[in-house]
Amino acid sequence: MATLAEIRAKLLAQDSKTADNANANRGVDAIYPFWNMDTDSTSVIRFLPDADQSNTFFWRERQIIKMPFPGVKGGDQSKPVTVQVPCVEMWGDTCPVHAEIRPWFKDPSMEDVGRKYWKKRSYIFQGFVVQDPMNEEAPENPIRRFVIGPQIFKLLKSALMDPDMENLPTDYDAGTDFRLTKTQKGQYADYSTSNWARKERSLDENERKAIETHGLFDLNDFMPKRPNEEEMRIIMEMFEASVDGNLYDPEKFGAYYKPYGLDVGNVSSNSTPATTTAKAETVAEEPKSTPVVEPTPAPKAEVKAEPVAETATASAGTVTQGGSSSDAADILAMIRNRNK
Repeated sequence: MATLAEIRAKLLAQDSKTADNANANRGVDAIYPFWNMDTDSTSVIRFLPDADQSNTFFWRERQIIKMPFPGVKGGDQSKPVTVQVPCVEMWGDTCPVHAEIRPWFKDPSMEDVGRKYWKKRSYIFQGFVVQDPMNEEAPENPIRRFVIGPQIFKLLKSALMDPDMENLPTDYDAGTDFRLTKTQKGQYADYSTSNWARKERSLDENERKAIETHGLFDLNDFMPKRPNEEEMRIIMEMFEASVDGNLYDPEKFGAYYKPYGLDVGNVSSNSTPATTTAKAETVAEEPKSTPVVEPTPAPKAEVKAEPVAETATASAGTVTQGGSSSDAADILAMIRNRNK
């Protein structure tokens, strides 16, 4: 496990780079659904380190692209569905979807379309639920997973960079609990008043025994599968179909990526389909632009839509006013011509 100084150094390095560049799933009950808490209630969480000692942090970051379709070809054509695919910028690669949509932010008429396909971030943690206001029946393994959106993550990151925090919050003897508080802001849930406990706390005997008995999660097991060349081709074809307003085609895409819960039948492929290997967690933090949705963990074979939205303007580079008035059809034609 990295030291606090190493974590701070890597966080600073990641921020600097951004500025310069402008064990298997153990059951769905392992995920703690803090979003179900009543308003004005607080749960107390103790984060634990990743089982993967090569991971500097005690979390993993996911970047997902959501592709909406008006319906399913050969199925319910009037019920909108969403397919999630991994953004390869998560692994430091160039994402062809983002390469296409970044110029859209130069045209005010295309900004909303661009945001629709901009990657959504979420963060996977693990730890104990020390105090649960919902009084849930705890699973056999009390080590839970927490899928957290950008709002809460910023609070966690900010505290880690605070020099007043002298020890890692995951330290068994001198760590710190996190108080996750849910309030209301307009019609949406708000977690901005969450904070770290003021006092350090040593893990008790039961918590230490749980770690010894069940072991820690390797958080990388809950990351999406990295797409291969064929899967990247499918992702771009789905992107074009989505932008064009076409129905989701299970015969064409079902062996690779599909909407959560859709039975595509016996669909074969020459490659190992991403839908059979991707291990996804569902983000549990409410967006500012969409109502709170109760997320349900997706099985390994599928990637479920996330209720967390992240605005793209801050990450998409400079958004200028003016530019051409091209619509989605024009841009789609440009994409296809370039591919040819």
